[in-house]
Amino acid sequence: MAKRSDTLETVLLAVELLRRIPRGRKVTASELHRQLKDAGIDRDLRTIQRQLEMLSEHFEIERDDRSKPYGYRWLEQAKSLAVPNLTPQESLLLQLAEEHLRNLLPTRLMKSMEGFFSQARRNLGPDSSARLEREWPGKVRVVATSQPLLPPKIVPGVFEIVSESLYSNRWLHLDYRNSGGKQGKVEVMPLGLAQQGPRLYLVCRYRGYDNERSLALHRILSAEMSTLTFDRPKEFDLKKYDDDGRFGFGEGEKVQLTFRIERNAGFHLLESPLSSDQQVVELNDGRLEITASVIDSAMLEWWLRGFGDAIEVVRRRSIVSVKP
Repeated sequence: MAKRSDTLETVLLAVELLRRIPRGRKVTASELHRQLKDAGIDRDLRTIQRQLEMLSEHFEIERDDRSKPYGYRWLEQAKSLAVPNLTPQESLLLQLAEEHLRNLLPTRLMKSMEGFFSQARRNLGPDSSARLEREWPGKVRVVATSQPLLPPKIVPGVFEIVSESLYSNRWLHLDYRNSGGKQGKVEVMPLGLAQQGPRLYLVCRYRGYDNERSLALHRILSAEMSTLTFDRPKEFDLKKYDDDGRFGFGEGEKVQLTFRIERNAGFHLLESPLSSDQQVVELNDGRLEITASVIDSAMLEWWLRGFGDAIEVVRRRSIVSVKP
């Protein structure tokens, strides 16, 4: 049985290596060793080197041994092999994923995918025959809904440690400076990561507390991942945390808001309502009177103030939720 298990492990390792050896550029045994480790496949470097030597003898893989470390790549004329090849559609999906998920996945998982991202970029490069897939990224764009801002600088290494602790359910030791300039060391339970415009926020609980807070990653001066793990609170729901307006600096209090707004300023609310129960009345003076149930928050206040004299808040009434 042990022999069969060892054979299976060897085959699986060979398949993983074949998937990660690129075309058009060389990759070293050390790079592949790191990619596999980031993907949770822990093998020593010498084992990886032996496998690469064997694969280069039996597959159309070039081994550049002119200098160390040796480089490996698929030959340009290599016959198609299902394992290393990405279709143009898969390449397009990976290219878009790399661009938009960079800050929403643990760093080590992104690194473990580097071989696939490299293949995708090459497959959609200027010499590619996949013209339609190559053109698509230039046809779509996520646009800002407010004045674009550059992302604040995050201390090198902080995102990697925070995302890894979040992924592994490990306690975090942080040196944090809040918006008021107060600095201190805290131990937190990482529960979620959110991107709001150009900023990243860590949702967490301080040691000894059962309420959640949002910490801006760019205000973390240093981070250290603990060896201690925790059981993720079953009652915590990141979507509900967002729905309660916590990223808009609210406390989850729902209100029925009624305001009057000049038609030109509020016309977009006829197409994109504030809530599913929004009601609109057209007044004789040409203004719109809008009533909607919304989360009361600082973000709501900023939004209302942005209309200046074009808006008049009529009333704001708290909605008391009745438990069944």
